[in-house]
Amino acid sequence: MIYDIHILNACLSGDRSAQQTLYDRLSPTLMAICRRYLKVNEEAEDILVETFVKIFQNLPKFKNQGSFEGWCKRIAINECLMHLRKKQHFHLSIEYAQYTPEATIEIHDHMSYNELISMLDDLPTGYRTIFNLYVIEGYKHKEIAEKLGISINTSKSQLIHAKKRLKAMIKKKQSNRIG
Repeated sequence: MIYDIHILNACLSGDRSAQQTLYDRLSPTLMAICRRYLKVNEEAEDILVETFVKIFQNLPKFKNQGSFEGWCKRIAINECLMHLRKKQHFHLSIEYAQYTPEATIEIHDHMSYNELISMLDDLPTGYRTIFNLYVIEGYKHKEIAEKLGISINTSKSQLIHAKKRLKAMIKKKQSNRIG
């Protein structure tokens, strides 16, 4: 377990060592989330710090219902999305296409996490954000549309195009390994 009730209670009372313990346990997971949304490591690190500020500020609001780690992950995701909107990096490439289901992307065992992150970095911000929210975080298109202030069809279109680009990148990487 990443946390226990004693650590949370100590954090609530302002115990710096408990806050450090919680940070040490959660930061790798939350940094991975920040890094998936933001291309630049320094930006991801800044958002990680902002995420922990929000976690510690809002800790009294956590009612121990559901997963504490899940609660923290949602804060990290929301901080990333707010950062993308504030910096105006969040521009959706709207390409109208017929919505036909695409074949799923096959992630091969020999593909490393860093290779996947590199591929996600090569996607336009809108594609990457929608892909993360839908495929990795498990949000539905309606939820994504509400979070980002876009239409459900735009969310679907962005996901389709993200999958197409990733699929092409994976094929290219495979052909480079063979050839």
